[in-house]
Amino acid sequence: MNSRVEQYQGLATQAKGLLAATDDPVANAANLAALIFNMLEQVNWAGFYFLRDGRLLVGPFQGQPACVEISLTTGVCGAAASSGKTQRVADVHEFPGHIACDVNSRSELVVPLYEGGSLIGVLDLDSPVINRFDQADQQGLETLAEIYLEASDFSYFNK
Repeated sequence: MNSRVEQYQGLATQAKGLLAATDDPVANAANLAALIFNMLEQVNWAGFYFLRDGRLLVGPFQGQPACVEISLTTGVCGAAASSGKTQRVADVHEFPGHIACDVNSRSELVVPLYEGGSLIGVLDLDSPVINRFDQADQQGLETLAEIYLEASDFSYFNK
């Protein structure tokens, strides 16, 4: 079995245990971002952006300070949010409209987050290595995003 696949299986088990303590989406995002950032190699940013008033606003993350606000029409996060599809970009400098929050980032993987059929945000990972993320990373992070969504109660987001 692929060692990366096994690594994500272990991360999924850890995430389920970690996120079982509360259903608060902000607390769960903070803990999941920390878990991902500390357990995956060659990642220089891991975190969440949440949809607010038609734009993505930074949520809990690990890494360098981040862009506070991202348009749904800009960058890899905007592309994932507006298309509803995971974006895996080998070289962000080749991506039209890329937002350079950290000039050291070279590749990116962004998973859109849907709850009840509505976009609530994205899970975003950056790496200083070109082509850092592969299909195993994409599947593993999509699974972690599902675990996050299942563990969290987003009802207060709508207040």
